[in-house]
Amino acid sequence: MTSTREPLTERECLQLLAGARVGRLVYTAAALPAVLPMRFSFDRPGGFLLLLPGPEDVAHAVDGTIVAFEAGEIDASDGSGWTVTVLGQAVVEPMSPSAREPAQPGADLRLRAECVTGHRILPSLLASP
Repeated sequence: MTSTREPLTERECLQLLAGARVGRLVYTAAALPAVLPMRFSFDRPGGFLLLLPGPEDVAHAVDGTIVAFEAGEIDASDGSGWTVTVLGQAVVEPMSPSAREPAQPGADLRLRAECVTGHRILPSLLASP
């Protein structure tokens, strides 16, 4: 059986993430897994900046914990694409006033990348023509 995935190098993962703007934060809330889509950007070398929307319970749940962040793209026609996962410690900081919209609660989440892995997903042999 032919594999439908090929591993990516860390450099390839970071290049793919540089072109993406939305991903999913994976964390634990009340001892259960939780996933929250959000915008992100590169921060300092080896780090990411995520904009946490209100409410504050998400900020409290992730601050100081190890979280996962995943981004990727899948082509609906043939199932090809890529996925990258970043693991690291989350640190919540008040949102910079210049980035805050009036009456828009939120915080900045800095994620230091401790482990970056990814895969290229090859076109499915079962894809429709």
